[in-house]
Amino acid sequence: MSYLYLDAFSGVSGDMFLGALLDLGYPADKFKQAISQLELPLRIEIAKVKRSSLAATQVKVELGQSPSAPRDLAAIKKIIKASPFSSSVKDKALAVFSNLFQAEAKVHGEAVSKTHLHEAGADDALVDILGTCYLLEELEVDKIIASPLNLGRGWVKTAHGHLPVPPPAVAELLKNIPVYSYGAENELVTPTGAALVRTLVTEFNAFPQLPYQYIGYGAGSRNFPPLPNILRVFMGKSNDPSLEEQIFQLETNIDDSTPQVLGAFLEKALQLGAREAFLTPVIMKKNRPGTKLTILAERKNIDHLTQAVFEETSTIGLRIFPVKRIVLEREVQTIKVFDEKVRIKISYLRGQKVNIQPEFDDCLKIAKAKKIPLKKVLEEVKKHIF
Repeated sequence: MSYLYLDAFSGVSGDMFLGALLDLGYPADKFKQAISQLELPLRIEIAKVKRSSLAATQVKVELGQSPSAPRDLAAIKKIIKASPFSSSVKDKALAVFSNLFQAEAKVHGEAVSKTHLHEAGADDALVDILGTCYLLEELEVDKIIASPLNLGRGWVKTAHGHLPVPPPAVAELLKNIPVYSYGAENELVTPTGAALVRTLVTEFNAFPQLPYQYIGYGAGSRNFPPLPNILRVFMGKSNDPSLEEQIFQLETNIDDSTPQVLGAFLEKALQLGAREAFLTPVIMKKNRPGTKLTILAERKNIDHLTQAVFEETSTIGLRIFPVKRIVLEREVQTIKVFDEKVRIKISYLRGQKVNIQPEFDDCLKIAKAKKIPLKKVLEEVKKHIF
């Protein structure tokens, strides 16, 4: 299991994230070559600089003489989908941009389709976001954990005028994420940085009790005394398969709703990002039979899941508390049966395979498409994996 810890004592931006990942030792020339395939009118400079006497890697994106105008989400999706990166990199980048556009649209009171990003919408944002997702894949990072984010304070000049720190879009993106304000009278978390954290980080906590082997320092574009304007990242590999992660449990007891309504809500909860959602029969006050609704979710999804619970069910209260989850190291491989692809999930305990399970939906899809019994498909899969 490979993990990355973001020590955001001076906030986070797209270029700081990129610089920190490159500072871990990834070849700069290889990165430039990968980004050049986007064929955008820009040039990338990667250099060692100092921030408050600390050495760090700075990434500068120099736009051409005629930089691209702000783009809408459809235009950005078109560029990403046409890029030569892997489907995993593309999917992550699309998710980051989607969160960014949704936040901008909400704070400006307009439809996502009508939103054009200014500070984050041009070519440099594509480099920051696609580049970060690309490097995370190249470095084989399985999990990203982050410290609370230092927002900075004061005011920032934007295309929408002077705005308080954090700017509204950043504040929207960082809902339910731990933040604080210290030091610099400036914006420390940018919209691009906030969108990357919102989308890619799965846990916010103090430094994890895990070994690290590499440290990277990514420099921001300016100095903000007294803090070094740096994002520090720690990368490590752990052979401990019981990697802990913090998630949140939302639960409520309901005795006045129908099975149809509750069943439909489980599906919606999963669509909204819940890790798990399930129902348990319970005996409530006055000996009434009822149902306990339980949802497990990441911190970043609590807000809209809470809203959905109150909108979709009859409950008037909800319990929310943090829980620790222990997960085994896992990977997904693909095999072919009946000329169709089936994903196989493999779990490891101290480097040894302990569980191999085919993706049931893939097997069911093949059974329906080929008009053969599901049992036969499952038996054929077993021949390939055992």
